[in-house]
Amino acid sequence: MEQVTHTFLPIYSENSKILILGTFPSVKSREGNFYYNHPQNRFWKVLASITNEAIPTTIDEKKDMLLRNNIAIWDVIKSCEIEGSSDSSIKNVIPNDLSIILEHNNIKNVYGNGDKAYQLYMKYCYKNIERDMIKLPSTSPANASYTLERLIDKWEVIKKDLK
Repeated sequence: MEQVTHTFLPIYSENSKILILGTFPSVKSREGNFYYNHPQNRFWKVLASITNEAIPTTIDEKKDMLLRNNIAIWDVIKSCEIEGSSDSSIKNVIPNDLSIILEHNNIKNVYGNGDKAYQLYMKYCYKNIERDMIKLPSTSPANASYTLERLIDKWEVIKKDLK
């Protein structure tokens, strides 16, 4: 186990309408210094489908797609002990201060990318901001029970908040 600190900033603007939270960046995301950087993670494919956009490949394209569609992203955890990318190994959590995002725009809903993001949010963040989270199935390759099509179907719930 090693104590690791989140090193990249949240993506948001004053126009953001939803906030999507993950748990903590994977090893691949930390190596690439950006969210959902593992080639098998389906996050970018899901969002591209929902927003009717091409799948972004560069960090700039990903940021532009998020901001153009009024989507903010960050993670629940600022720092923790973790083994590799295993969410189940997470210990000694220091949460991110979500007010940084929530006080500067009109976020309609907060969404969790997976069960663990939801659990950690409820344990460490909910009491401070008192906003419910809508749990979505994880886009991680570890969530093999969900096909890409099934993920897109479940994630389409965010569309109502983007209008």
